[in-house]
Amino acid sequence: MSQFAASKNVLAGVARPSVRSNSNARSRVAKRATVMKSNNNNKESSSDAQKIAIATLTAFATLQNAQMASAIDFPAMPAVEQQQSAEQTTEAFPSLSAPSTTVASTTDASGLPEGATWRYSEFIKAVLGGKVERVRFAKDGSSLQLTAVNGNRATVVLPNDPELVDILAKNGVDISVSEGEQQGNAASLLGNVLFPVIAFAGLFFLFRRAQDGSGSGGGMPGGMGGMGGGGPMDFGKSKSKFQEVPETGVTFVDVAGVEGAKLELQEVVDFLKNPDKYTQLGAKIPKGCLLVGPPGTGKTLLAKAVAGEAGVPFFSCAASEFVELFVGVGASRVRDLFEKAKSKAPCIVFIDEIDAVGRQRGSGMGGGNDEREQTINQLLTEMDGFEGNTGVIVLAATNRPDVLDSALLRPGRFDRQVTVDRPDVAGRIRILKVHSRGKTISPDVDFEKVARRTPGFTGADLANLMNESAIIAARRELTEISKEEIADALERIVAGAAKEGAVMSEKKKRLVAYHEAGHAIVGALMPEYDPVAKISIVPRGAAGGLTFFAPSEERLESGLYSRSYLENQMAVAMGGRVAEELIFGAEDVTTGASGDFQQVSQTARQMIETMGFSKKIGQIALKTGGGQSFLGGEMGRSADYGPATADLVDSEVKELVTKAYRRAKDLVSINIDVLHKVADVLMEKENIDGDEFEKIMFNAKSELYLKEDNLEVVVPYMQ
Repeated sequence: MSQFAASKNVLAGVARPSVRSNSNARSRVAKRATVMKSNNNNKESSSDAQKIAIATLTAFATLQNAQMASAIDFPAMPAVEQQQSAEQTTEAFPSLSAPSTTVASTTDASGLPEGATWRYSEFIKAVLGGKVERVRFAKDGSSLQLTAVNGNRATVVLPNDPELVDILAKNGVDISVSEGEQQGNAASLLGNVLFPVIAFAGLFFLFRRAQDGSGSGGGMPGGMGGMGGGGPMDFGKSKSKFQEVPETGVTFVDVAGVEGAKLELQEVVDFLKNPDKYTQLGAKIPKGCLLVGPPGTGKTLLAKAVAGEAGVPFFSCAASEFVELFVGVGASRVRDLFEKAKSKAPCIVFIDEIDAVGRQRGSGMGGGNDEREQTINQLLTEMDGFEGNTGVIVLAATNRPDVLDSALLRPGRFDRQVTVDRPDVAGRIRILKVHSRGKTISPDVDFEKVARRTPGFTGADLANLMNESAIIAARRELTEISKEEIADALERIVAGAAKEGAVMSEKKKRLVAYHEAGHAIVGALMPEYDPVAKISIVPRGAAGGLTFFAPSEERLESGLYSRSYLENQMAVAMGGRVAEELIFGAEDVTTGASGDFQQVSQTARQMIETMGFSKKIGQIALKTGGGQSFLGGEMGRSADYGPATADLVDSEVKELVTKAYRRAKDLVSINIDVLHKVADVLMEKENIDGDEFEKIMFNAKSELYLKEDNLEVVVPYMQ
C-alpha cells in the first residue's frame, strides 16, 4: 500500500469516531500506542510522515475530552476492523511505533494521574475508585478543581454531563461551588438594579435643569433670539423669534405693487402708534389680519414692513413650528407664545403659513386624537377666548384660505382679510424699479415694455428676472444690463434654458419652424386675440420651439374670458398640427402637438362642465366644490353627473375640438404663402420678435377668412 493511500486510511479513521462510541476511540488509541512501542527501533521515516502522525494523535487526544456517548447509541467497532486499522497505521507510518512521552499519561504509586490537569475519563475513573476527596466547581460550570485522597490537586475540563453530580454524590465526594459565582450573581443583580435607577435619575436631572433654565432666561433682549430658554428638552416652549426693537431692514417704501394691502396694514401700524386717535371715537384695535394671496406676492415682505414701521415688539414664527414630536406640544407652544406676547403688549405676532395648523377641523368620525386640532383649538382660545388678548395683534399669511377653519376666520379673531394679488402693469413697473436698485441698467431698457411682457408675474418672479439678467450680463462680461439680457432671462424663466449644443437635423428644424409658424399665423389672424410677442425654434427644456403671446392685461386682471376668446385659443393651439399636415402630410406628423391637444381638451371640458357654455346641457355647473385657492388646480372638485350626461359632455367636447381644428386648417390653408415666408425667416434667424412678425404679415398682404358655419363670411385682417 502506498504512503498516500495509507494517509487517506488514517484520516478516515479520524473521521469515523464521530459516529462511534468514545470507548472504541480510546481502544484504537491504546492499540496504536502499543504499535508505536513495538516499533521503537524504526526511526528512518520522513519528517512529513511524522507530522501527519502527530496531527492524527492530537486529533484523537482531543476526542478523548469530548462527552462520552452511550454504548447503546453507538455500537463498538468490530475487533477485525480495529486490528486492520492498527495494521494499516503501522504499515503507513513506521514512526508511530516510537515511544511518546507527550500524549500518554503517567500515574503515581497510588494509581492516580500525575500533573495539574486530568482528563475527564481519568477523573471519572478516580471518582469511581474512591480516590477523589472533594471537588470545587468553577462559577461558569466549565471546569472543576479536585483534591485527591493523597492531597494532590488537579483541574478537569468538564463536558456537558448531566449525571456528573449524581456520580460524585454516590461516591461520597464533597461538592462545593466557587464563591465567585455568588459574588458574580450579586454584582449582576446590583448592576441590573442600579443602571435603571441611574438612568432615570439622569433624565430627571435633565428635565429639572431644562425647566430651571427656561424659567430664568428668555430671548436675547433687544435682538433676535428664541423665546422659551435654551434647555435641550424644552419641547413645550415656543420657538418664535422675538425682537424688542424690530430691525428687519424693510419698510413700506420697499414694498411696491400691492398698494391696497399696504393701505390696510398702514392703518394697523397707525393704530399702534396713535391709539388715542381711534379710541376717542370708540374704535377697537383689530385683533387679527390675515394676508391671503398666491405664492411670491409679498405677504411675508409686508409683515416685515409692518415690523419695521410699527416700532413695537415683534414675534414671528412659522405655523409648522407648533407641532413637534410629542402630543400636546403644539397647544403648549401656542400658550407660551401668547403669554410672552401679552407681557410685551402692545405687540405684533406674525404666523407664516398658518394653514399648517389652521385647517378645517373634521367631524371626529375617524377617532383618535388629532394633535393639529388641539393646536388650533388653543389658538382660537388665545385669540378671542374667555380672557381675550388685549394689545396683541396677530398677522398671519397663507395661500390656502379655502382650507382654513371658519372659526378662525370670523370677526374677533381675524377681523381683516387682505388679498395680496398679482400686481398690474403699473405695479410691475414699480417692482422692477425696486429690484433694479444697486444694478447698472442700460439706457435702452424700458421697464414699461418689460412689465407688459410679464403679465401674471409676482414680485418674487420679477425679482428673479432682474437677478437672472444680472447673472447673464456678468457671464457675458458686460458692465451693464441691457434689454437683450432681460429678454434672455425672461425666456429662461418661462421656457427653460436654451440648449445651445443641441443636435437637430435640417428636417426636424424645418418641421419645428412650420409648427411654430402655424401657431403664430392662426393667432395673428384671429380677431381679438393676444398679439404675438416672439417666435423661436431654439430648443428650451422639453420644447423644440416656442411661440410667445402677450396676454391682455384687462383679461388677466378681471379674469373674464368670452366664449369667442376661448374658441380662438383652441384654434391657435391647433395651428401647429395643421401646419405639419399641410406641409409634410398626414403620415409624417409628429408628437410635438401632444401638449397642444391636452390644452385644447382641458379648455373645452371646462367650458362645458364649469363655465356654462354647453348648448345641449345648458347653464349648469357639472363640477362643484373646491373654493378659493391660489395654488391652482381643481382640488376638491367632483363630477356630479351620471353616465348619460357624461356622454353628452364628451360629445360636446369633441364638437368644440373639431370646430377649432377646422378653423385653424382653413386659416393656414388660405395663408399658405405667409406660412412659408415665416418658416423661411425662422430657419434663417431662429428667432422672430413681435414687430418683425407684423412686418412679415403686412408685406405678404395676408387676408383673413374666418369660416364658421356660414362659409361665405369674410372678415378683413385688422390689428
